Amino acid sequence: MDAKPISDRLSVSGQIRPEDIPEIAQAGYRAIICNRPDGEAPDQPSFEEIESAAESEGLEARYMPVVSGRVRDEDAEAFGAALKELPGPILAYCRSGTRSATLWSLAEAESRPVTDILASTKRAGYDMSGVVRRIANAGKTPTDRPDATYDVVIVGGGAAGISVASSLQARRSGLEIAIIDPADVHYYQPGWTMVGGGIFDAEDTAKTMGSLIPRGVHWVKAAVAAFEPGDNAVILDGCRVIKYQRLVVCPGLKLDWNRVEGLVETLGRNGVTSNYRYDLAPYTFELVQKMKGGRAVFTQPPMPIKCAGAPQKAMYLSADYWNRHGRLKDIDIGFYNAGGVLFGVKEYVPALMEYVEKYGIDLNFFHNLVKVDGDAKTAWFDVNKPDTETERVKVEFDMMHVCPPQTAPDFIRVSPLADEAGWVDVDQSTLRHKTYENIWALGDVMNAPNAKTAAAARKQAPVVAENIVADIKGKSPVAQYDGYGSCPLTVERGKIVLAEFGYGGKLLPSFPSWLIDGTKPSHLAWLLKEKILPPVYWKAMLRGKEWMAKPEKLETA
Repeated sequence: MDAKPISDRLSVSGQIRPEDIPEIAQAGYRAIICNRPDGEAPDQPSFEEIESAAESEGLEARYMPVVSGRVRDEDAEAFGAALKELPGPILAYCRSGTRSATLWSLAEAESRPVTDILASTKRAGYDMSGVVRRIANAGKTPTDRPDATYDVVIVGGGAAGISVASSLQARRSGLEIAIIDPADVHYYQPGWTMVGGGIFDAEDTAKTMGSLIPRGVHWVKAAVAAFEPGDNAVILDGCRVIKYQRLVVCPGLKLDWNRVEGLVETLGRNGVTSNYRYDLAPYTFELVQKMKGGRAVFTQPPMPIKCAGAPQKAMYLSADYWNRHGRLKDIDIGFYNAGGVLFGVKEYVPALMEYVEKYGIDLNFFHNLVKVDGDAKTAWFDVNKPDTETERVKVEFDMMHVCPPQTAPDFIRVSPLADEAGWVDVDQSTLRHKTYENIWALGDVMNAPNAKTAAAARKQAPVVAENIVADIKGKSPVAQYDGYGSCPLTVERGKIVLAEFGYGGKLLPSFPSWLIDGTKPSHLAWLLKEKILPPVYWKAMLRGKEWMAKPEKLETA
């Protein structure tokens, strides 16, 4: 425990543990404030454990969790009230102490000069320069004085964000559009399966963000901290304020690697890999090439996830490589799926099952990966079969491809835009927010029940653009999204089962069955994935050329 005094009444520290409480009490502290949400890291003690230890030493403990980087005005007000109510001196903690120091800085902003606050936190080792503006504004987020204002603000510069910006420009010249995204690099993520299979080079799936932002669109290179939809404002890290007439939210989703205990520590070594990361996809193929025998494990977490077929794609391409090199008989392949079916649209399952049998894959449903010990080459799964108690099983492996758990980004989940599950709450047809009429969402972050794929975003972008332009003209929504998503399942090198479907699992093929029958493996579908879709992505989709993606007219009653 390393407590750092900030004022006579408060010290802050990083994570404490129950065994630290006697030392804290001996140091004279009379109360503890926890600013770290439970479950933020797998090795983190819960607040209940801290509170129990504190009570045994006669200390008061209060739980005031704040998501990292997302200190709200009301959090600071509550913290200030706690400082007055609790007996002092007080120790506040989070992961590193930064959130606690920030809360104190904002809570004290009305009663202390800015220079005193900055000096006090600096002495304790915390830099508050990123929130100076809020401190100077009496600890409040200054949404009334924007740094910039645009006709349309787009949060997220991925496939969805750039596509919708281009589609808007194509329909309405002269719009002042801004894309907010802190990333320097834009990735063609559908290509990572092919990288992991040794077909694409990783470098070919990446381009600089600056080279892809449409000409005339402003790029705000920053992260979003919060939304103030009542004030038509987006708050950036560092407390800059961007105002908008209309807002489009499409920052993608969060790959929650930390939810699996031990996974982060072993990724990229010990035979543990994932095609869900640019830097690890080449390692997947390296492992496949080196593997001569043993056990290969492929995992899939609970839905929703980005591209539900991707965990299988990695497995089939790996198995095909081993089959072609005469190694398959010496390799035991296991698929561990937290769900209860191989694929969510039944029409594609027979073709996939043929490959499961061809490769001798052992299917394990209702198995959710919860822990990995890379050094011991061991994984643990919680088995949650219907109407049975959860059972934890241990599986040894020589190679393991992991699909991580996935959630909405933190700043979305805690925002007014989110539904109870944390996803942006939209009308699934018009993609307009259900509460805020000047806000739309598309891509992986919204809660429409479609597959989260780049192909879905390709169809969604024109719908959003069409409906925003209609709104600008004072009209009701005119375009609808039918839930289209595409999942090219790479069942072997040279053949793909081209799954295309919409809401409710309705089949929505793009081609006549005599050309490509999506329910059967096809070489033509492989050529589409390998040769045609990458240039379509870079040169058409991101540039507002809506090849086979024209929006459907909204059906009205």
